[in-house]
Amino acid sequence: MTSRAADPNLIGQPGSRALIPTPAAVLDLDAFDRNVAKMAARAKAAGLALRPHSKSHKCSAVAHRQIEAGAVGICCAKLAEAEAMAAAGVSAILVTSPIAGAAQAARAAALAQQVADFRIVIDHPDGAAELAAASQGPIQVLIDVDPGMGRSGVHDAAQAVAVFRAIAAQPNLTLLGVQCYGGHWQHIEGANARAAAVADGMAYLSGVIAALREAGAKIGVVTGGGTGSFAADAAQGVLTEVQPGSYAFMDRDYRDALKADPDGAFEQALAIAATVISANHPQWVTVDAGLKAFATDGPLPVALTPKFAEAAYRFFGDEHGRLMRPDGEAVARGERVDFVPPHIDPTLDRYDVIHFVRGDTLVEIAPVEARGASQ
Repeated sequence: MTSRAADPNLIGQPGSRALIPTPAAVLDLDAFDRNVAKMAARAKAAGLALRPHSKSHKCSAVAHRQIEAGAVGICCAKLAEAEAMAAAGVSAILVTSPIAGAAQAARAAALAQQVADFRIVIDHPDGAAELAAASQGPIQVLIDVDPGMGRSGVHDAAQAVAVFRAIAAQPNLTLLGVQCYGGHWQHIEGANARAAAVADGMAYLSGVIAALREAGAKIGVVTGGGTGSFAADAAQGVLTEVQPGSYAFMDRDYRDALKADPDGAFEQALAIAATVISANHPQWVTVDAGLKAFATDGPLPVALTPKFAEAAYRFFGDEHGRLMRPDGEAVARGERVDFVPPHIDPTLDRYDVIHFVRGDTLVEIAPVEARGASQ
């Protein structure tokens, strides 16, 4: 889907929010600023560096605001995301996914020359050799540790030590520390259950770190964590840096899991705006936001607009959604409805721009430079 941006001439005009073409990603800057400030304060109070994950937004305008509010840099999931952020002037980037092959290594090496503080994770000795062969100068690396997901990262302490020795053999590679991100912990319901899972994971990570230090590794950075596990991460005292992403916007996945827990105490800053395009049926209306407007890997979208708060939404095809009529209230063709996205990361990847608003006024149209940057 190519999302059309609002007319730039609308910027600054009262009431312009209602004139943004839909479906659209709309960011309430006041709520966003409060979310960003709150997470920055939580990290500072816990003595943790904050490195938000840009896979949630893929937008340099958001990244720059996070850094200005105290973040030490950003995370990127893929090299293409990092390339887009670097081109937009972001100067501190950690690539959180391992890469494989000479071509990927060459791209990483180029980023290390372009970005003032570039970091990338490695989980195999061959990765160290590939990066070193491509290097044009020093490259900062971290050892990626599998927290039990089985997705990427070294599987045990012995593999971690083997990767460390491969890094140590390459004079152009500088080991900063380790990464361990427990994505499967983020949406566990209940603070106590999340805390127990994180405690087990951090005990395992501590064992890996001990083995690395015994082998001679200097581990200064221990990075990981996310929006859902922040309180537990801070309590364990193992991490030195956290990587939350969704806190700045929030979504239904996190709303359902975190509920009233402190980790969920962030405002819904990002909405998907839609328009009622047909109101002919007596039981429901049709909006212009369907399968192409939302991620479909999580729960269904829910209406954020108060009038429709109890109105159930269903996908009604690629382009359309079905929204039940609110009891006792008329709904007119052309009415606007804001929705809480189901899963923010892949939802925003459907949009070319994010419309920044304050109140009813459009104040900025920010490109999502890393949209579709999956390579």
